[in-house]
Amino acid sequence: MDISASAALWFLPFVAPICLYICYTDMRGMRIPNHAVIALVVVFALVGLIALPFDTYLWRYAHLAVVLLVGIALNAGGAVGAGDAKFAAAAAPLIHIGDLRLLMVLFAANLLGAFVAHRIGKHTGLRRLAPHWQSWNTGAKFPMGLALGGTLAIYLGLGVWFGR
Repeated sequence: MDISASAALWFLPFVAPICLYICYTDMRGMRIPNHAVIALVVVFALVGLIALPFDTYLWRYAHLAVVLLVGIALNAGGAVGAGDAKFAAAAAPLIHIGDLRLLMVLFAANLLGAFVAHRIGKHTGLRRLAPHWQSWNTGAKFPMGLALGGTLAIYLGLGVWFGR
C-alpha cells in the first residue's frame, strides 16, 4: 500500500467512529448526515497537518474537489445519492492516490458483502433488533453509506498494517 502506516494510524482512531456512525445513520434513516461529513473533513484538516507532509496535505484538498465535482455530476444524473457523493468527497483526502486501484477492489468486495449482509438481515430475526430502520423497507434501494463507511475504515486499518 502507498499510504504510510503512520498516516493511517493517525487517521484511523478519529475516522473509524465517524464511519460507524455513517453506517448506522444510513441504515436507520437512509441518510448520511451533513454533520458527519463535515466531521470527516475536520478530522482531515486537523490530523492531516500532523500526519502528512505539508505539500501532500495541501494536494489532498484537490482530491476532495475533484471527487465532489464528479459526485455532483453523478448525483444530478441519479446514479448516486447526495450524501454518498458528499461522503466520498470528504473521504478522498484520506486516501493515497497510489492506492486507488486497491480501494476500488476493496469497495467492490465491501459493497457486495454489505449488500448481502443487509438483505439477509432484512429477512431474518436480526430485523427485530431495529424494526423501525427505513433501510428495511426501501425496496431496491440500498444504504450505500454502509459500504462506503466500511470501505474507508477497512482501508485505513489495512494501511496501519500494510502501509509503507
